[in-house]
Amino acid sequence: MADTKREIERKYEGPPAGGDAPLPDLTDVPGVSGVIDKGVAELDATYYDTADQRLATASLTLRRRTGGDDAGWHLKLPVSEGVRDEIRAPLSDTVPEDLTALVRSRIREAELVPVVRLLSARDIRHLVDASGTLLAEVSVDRVRAERLSGGAGSAEWTEIEVELADDGDPAFLDKVEKKLRKAGIERSASASKLAKALDDTAPRKPEKPERAEKAEKSGKAEKAGKPGKAGKAGTTGKVADVSKATTKAAKPEPPDSTPRTAGDHILTYARAQRDAIVELDPAVRRDVPDSVHRMRVATRRLRSTFRSYGKILDRTVTDPIGVELKWLAAELGVDRDQEVLTEHLTTALDDLPSDLVTGPVQARLSTWSGARRSGSRQHLIAVLDGKRYLDLLTTLDTLVAGPPLREAASKKPEKVIAKAVRKDFEKVADLVGEALELPSGSERDLAMHDARKKAKRTRYAAEAATPALGDPAADLVKSMKSLQTLLGDHQDSVMVRGALRELATEAHEAGENAFTYGVLYGRAEQRAAAVEAELPGEWEAIEDKGAV
Repeated sequence: MADTKREIERKYEGPPAGGDAPLPDLTDVPGVSGVIDKGVAELDATYYDTADQRLATASLTLRRRTGGDDAGWHLKLPVSEGVRDEIRAPLSDTVPEDLTALVRSRIREAELVPVVRLLSARDIRHLVDASGTLLAEVSVDRVRAERLSGGAGSAEWTEIEVELADDGDPAFLDKVEKKLRKAGIERSASASKLAKALDDTAPRKPEKPERAEKAEKSGKAEKAGKPGKAGKAGTTGKVADVSKATTKAAKPEPPDSTPRTAGDHILTYARAQRDAIVELDPAVRRDVPDSVHRMRVATRRLRSTFRSYGKILDRTVTDPIGVELKWLAAELGVDRDQEVLTEHLTTALDDLPSDLVTGPVQARLSTWSGARRSGSRQHLIAVLDGKRYLDLLTTLDTLVAGPPLREAASKKPEKVIAKAVRKDFEKVADLVGEALELPSGSERDLAMHDARKKAKRTRYAAEAATPALGDPAADLVKSMKSLQTLLGDHQDSVMVRGALRELATEAHEAGENAFTYGVLYGRAEQRAAAVEAELPGEWEAIEDKGAV
């Protein structure tokens, strides 16, 4: 069974392989009372990836390592700079299914193969405080890398690694770094050993034939003692040729990625949502708190973008993708809706005076919630492993790589994007107006739910528009979020009342007292009435501000 460890570390450049490690006296670091030599560990790690290095591109590492005190399979997921979650599994001959599943959104149907082998001699020191508590582990790693696929190169280097102890204060790493910098030790230019190994062992691109021919001619001319053609500064032909070759070989400046057109802005937002779906996949599989909700929001944002900005992205292409995004959001919602319902019911029950709680209400709620959540979790994992979901991810990759742009995409954003946002806002106004005209009851409940969904879509459209339109769009995001929250409270009340009816029926059939469920139902009904009373004033304030 895989377990997880939060890894906070920093890597530094070491001397050339075989040289002495220039570690200063680390007992001078504030808080350090002793440096304990833990000896040298011989580590043998084989890193796995797809043939086109999809994991490395996403800064993920998957390895099988022997030696040291943590032999086994390790999958490292980036959290932030210098922070990764290391998910471990026991040693086996093949990649554990648990770890393969966690990279499924990256590799899809591609095979994981060995790409690099790293042999490391790790000289370990523990930094401890006055009580002997571990503060950090400092290691000097002498590494040899061997390319296993995509080339046959090798490389050697030495690096210094400082890893914070579990539950340690990250600020301690700053103190260690200050000491290392004073000794002339700088941060590593590579994000990880794997990144450096892939770079250092990558096959060299063959020299272009015409360039090789020029170099050969230049060499012959030099041997013959013939002067080359003079350049502007009177240099010889040899120098001029080298300068010209260098200019041609230089990497081009990266293109300006600043969004300028309407299409640029919307595609930037769309790509961010695609990235969020892919990146959140492992967290959803691990049941990280709030991950399901965040992934569901990303799918809704992307679908809303397709619908709101049909003048920019061709809806004959995006509508079928929107259908798949709606399906995914619904599947994610099975788990999320149950989670939200349970939170609301638990909070409502905790707020009740004890004399209003009769019968095993808490036990029934726990059983009811647990049974539903267990089933929905299993179903959700099956969805994420399924072909339909993986095909959707591939389709999204294709779309953002070659977007179906319409003519308006090339226009300035101020006009095209603002018009789309205003159109969504007008639809919200119509739906809120309809809801306010209806009497309390199921029809108004449905109308308010429709208005909430449209407010959410308008919020997402305004989010996408904010980089282009600035404060007016940002203000609309706040207004729609406020409206969405209010209408969401009403919808939560509707869902809670439905769940309470179900729980009360189950309790009654089991011969239990259903009084408490009735009390909770009445309170939920009162909350809905309070929202309905607040809505006219809230909407009037929003209308006064207007759209972008």
